[in-house]
Amino acid sequence: MNLVLLGPPGAGKGTQAKKLLEEFGIPQISTGDILRDAVRRGTELGKKAGPLMAAGKLVPDDVVVSLAVERLRQRDCARGFALDGFPRTIPQAEALDAALRQEGKKLEAVISLQVPEETLVERISGRRSCPKDGSVYHVYQKPPRRPGHCDLCGSELVQREDDKPDRVRERLAVYAAQTAPLEAYYARQGLLRPVSGMGSPEGIYAEIKKTLGRS
Repeated sequence: MNLVLLGPPGAGKGTQAKKLLEEFGIPQISTGDILRDAVRRGTELGKKAGPLMAAGKLVPDDVVVSLAVERLRQRDCARGFALDGFPRTIPQAEALDAALRQEGKKLEAVISLQVPEETLVERISGRRSCPKDGSVYHVYQKPPRRPGHCDLCGSELVQREDDKPDRVRERLAVYAAQTAPLEAYYARQGLLRPVSGMGSPEGIYAEIKKTLGRS
């Protein structure tokens, strides 16, 4: 299975990608992880991306696409892959299509997780993390035993700036402007598979398998 997982921040793309990996052995391909790994290893593409990332600037599409295609050539992608958070824009999608054709591959489906905005704001803004050991909690879904403090070390939990409601809405607006148009792009190709991102992770995964004909 060669898949793309679409969905705004907080939709659960990473959770579902991990479930696909566990059952079908297809790796989760996150461009953020790829970029950080390329910078760490000092590859040619990593050398181009590193200074831009350090300055908080966007990495050009050609570099991102080249890194993604390089990753898809690795042995663990022979049985398929689940692209998580990529492509983000129409130009990236077009470049990905062209690159896959050159590799003799094509996408099987694009899973689009559908979650209402207010639910996403609640999911993301409820996150709290421990600055000492990195443990992550949620004020509603996974609260610590002692409110506001880490279960493991007792440190006071913090909220990331990006997780505050106003910042979450800004991130969702960026997604709507840049990435949501990909739904129309993939719908025209007959690849789009909308799936509700509401409910338990297990229930959502069952719907994904059903829409892929793998249940």
